[in-house]
Amino acid sequence: MRWPETGKGKISWPVAPRVEEFGTRPSDLDALVGSFLLSQDVSQSSRTTYGKGLRRFLSWLATEEIQMPRREDILAYKEHLKAKGFSPPTISNYLVAVRKFFDWTEGIRLYPNVARGIKGTKRAKGFRKDPLTVAQVKELLIGIDLSTSDGKRDYALLNLLVRTGLRTVEAARADVGDISQESGEAVLWVQGKGRDTKDELVLLTDATLKPIHEYIRLRAGIHDLAPLFVSHSDRNRNQRLTTRSISRIAKSRMKSIGLDSGRFTAHSLRHTAITLSLQGGASVQEARVLGRHADVNTTLIYAHNIDRIVHAPERKIDAVLAMEC
Repeated sequence: MRWPETGKGKISWPVAPRVEEFGTRPSDLDALVGSFLLSQDVSQSSRTTYGKGLRRFLSWLATEEIQMPRREDILAYKEHLKAKGFSPPTISNYLVAVRKFFDWTEGIRLYPNVARGIKGTKRAKGFRKDPLTVAQVKELLIGIDLSTSDGKRDYALLNLLVRTGLRTVEAARADVGDISQESGEAVLWVQGKGRDTKDELVLLTDATLKPIHEYIRLRAGIHDLAPLFVSHSDRNRNQRLTTRSISRIAKSRMKSIGLDSGRFTAHSLRHTAITLSLQGGASVQEARVLGRHADVNTTLIYAHNIDRIVHAPERKIDAVLAMEC
């Protein structure tokens, strides 16, 4: 890279380099990924996400036979991800990995940052998943057979998700010992999205805690570090449920009551919890704490949707037309 001299009257930032000024070729980029990942001061989960995104990008370069990627190639890759049907958040995550990688290669003077300034894709307004109604929540839980170990586990799990708004990853990370007392109330300490430690809590009301205790009693002799929810299959017996397993359980149980749509997933239970809290009188700030949202604007979407339905002007139109008829 051509780094200009500094001093009075001279610029102090690097001149944008040309690809040809670097000796690294695409075949070398793959070898650099490992070093890049080790250099990132991020959580292991973020490091894994970066690695996944970069493997996809390098695979695309090989398929397209691109020898020396330029800015227009990154833009073409972005369009490729859109054409493959990836969601806006997924595309943005993949592009973050690419931008960070080339920022790093430029920093160590191996390859220019050809991805600088390339943006992710905008999320659609609203949410991609639907919350359940109160009637649907009751039907979902009542329909679970509590005479079986699977039933006790699934009830405790789904009941926890719908009453606390936990993400699937937070439920998957939970251990038995994460249940404790705080100010005389039962709580569950959770490791939130992007967190390295279990430093956030959700309140466990009696209606939430009792099914969990009944499920734990089935597993005699477990210790505090044991997973809160485990597999009952012969192949993975007593192993921690993965986020995929939790999603599969939620989806299967929803299908059993006729909610067989792509808009009803495990994440719908999180939406349900936040929506019900607002409908029950919680303030936006209280709902934000429940959802552990970094940005209050995310919580405001829930409040806006509720207000939009409650005060729908379409009903006023119906009333006017009924009077005229």
